[in-house]
Amino acid sequence: MLRSKGSRKIVVGNEPYRWIISAASKGYLVLIAEHQEEKGRRLHVHIKSDINDYWVEFPYVDGLNLKIVTPKEVATIISQAIEQGWNPREKGPPMVFDWSGEVLVGR
Repeated sequence: MLRSKGSRKIVVGNEPYRWIISAASKGYLVLIAEHQEEKGRRLHVHIKSDINDYWVEFPYVDGLNLKIVTPKEVATIISQAIEQGWNPREKGPPMVFDWSGEVLVGR
């Protein structure tokens, strides 16, 4: 389960979740989400962003994709993942998706 420290709470469809943004490979962030009350499958969503390179590349940041993930997007992502078969109460390996604009795409 995601620790309370460092993760954020969100309620989607009257269900409580915890989420965190983690750095992935260069040019990507990973949203990790899970049900807050039951240990089940996690959701991993890869999101294109150069936000972690900001300080490394400073002051040459004009060409960077400085995408920041908002709570509203997290709610949309969780809703779309459920529509696409993610059951956060079910045991199993994480479901992995890509976030493409405003659409969740399976990997």
